[in-house]
Amino acid sequence: MAGLDIGIAGCGIAGLSAALLLHRQGHRVTLYDRFEEPRPLGAGLMIQPTGLAVLDRLGLARRVAAAGAPIARLHGRNAQGRVVLDARYADMRQAGVFGLGIHRASLFGALHEAVCAEGIAICTEAEVAGTELDGAGRRFRLADGTHSPVHELIVDASGLHSALAAPCGKWLGYGALWTTLHWPEDGPFDATVLEQRYRAARQMIGVLPVGQGRLCLFWSLRADRYDAWQEAGLAAWKDEACRLWPACEGLLGQIADPGQLTFARYAHRLLPQPLGERIVHIGDAWHSASPQLGQGANMALLDAWALAQGLAQPGPLERRLGHAIALRRGHVRLYQWLTALFTPLYQSDAALPAIFRDRILAPVSRIPPADRIQGLLVGGLAGSPLDRLGLAMPDYAGLADDQCASTVAVPLR
Repeated sequence: MAGLDIGIAGCGIAGLSAALLLHRQGHRVTLYDRFEEPRPLGAGLMIQPTGLAVLDRLGLARRVAAAGAPIARLHGRNAQGRVVLDARYADMRQAGVFGLGIHRASLFGALHEAVCAEGIAICTEAEVAGTELDGAGRRFRLADGTHSPVHELIVDASGLHSALAAPCGKWLGYGALWTTLHWPEDGPFDATVLEQRYRAARQMIGVLPVGQGRLCLFWSLRADRYDAWQEAGLAAWKDEACRLWPACEGLLGQIADPGQLTFARYAHRLLPQPLGERIVHIGDAWHSASPQLGQGANMALLDAWALAQGLAQPGPLERRLGHAIALRRGHVRLYQWLTALFTPLYQSDAALPAIFRDRILAPVSRIPPADRIQGLLVGGLAGSPLDRLGLAMPDYAGLADDQCASTVAVPLR
């Protein structure tokens, strides 16, 4: 089967992984990115077994594991000290499984270097503003008024703010402030746990180990209160955060300027039709949700794998793209629904969601088989997406040494 000429909008996780997979299938791939030099946006994230399965097939799992921190469980307490979240990867009943806390720059770096090593073309300073059909193909319309060459297929991997996808969904009321800090020597935090503290569902502070002597700290915040947060100043916020979680006082001493904190806004959206004439949307350009179940980057990796699987099928292009979407549609819809269900338990002004979380959901989730179901949900494995995509669970035993190898602190970026 002859390779296609493919243009990919966006050099994020979805775009880079799709570029690698499609290039290795024999397609001619060009990536388009609006920055002078492609760079990651965001701070820490969790690579779940689903995402690691794709990275394994890309030959990048060992490198990525060495750059991150193995996470054994997610653990949270409310303001009264009661355990209200205890999700353990061991509950999946599969030996050695873990989540991987990693800085987005580390994951981006592994994918970007692989793209460059394989000679995949990247067109920088090319902000995509739209697309136009042109004969038997489609081309990008760029923000500077120029156009790209015609491609036989356009892949929209340009994320939540895609200019190529029809508006849909809604912005969520809550977002979060994120920053990257040095891991404290002899500090009170567990290097194998994503830890959180909650005041009802109105406030949340969390610490995610991301490897290489670093952690990401995040603070839940309503989007319409961000200006007030800035006006109140760092000292007021630090006092508030320490009242909720006193152990964070040492960490907060590393923050001397509000510019060290980046506010991330979240949206819940699902593009009804991710497939058009010679264009397909993947990753956040197709679907996005709050990060409560930690699936964003993993969903992007699965979408890229499904796209490659679909294009490997025989038949007309439209049918092959339809197969790619069909491989992912059920899992995407399931996690859209699950994330919408769980988000109010952790980010909400209402009192009832937090009461339900603390008094009912938390104790029930530790009773078999609810504990295993919770583990599968967190791991992205609900709905058996790997089986459908022909992927296998990563070889966690073989990755163990790589996880522990990276303990040296590196400069923050």
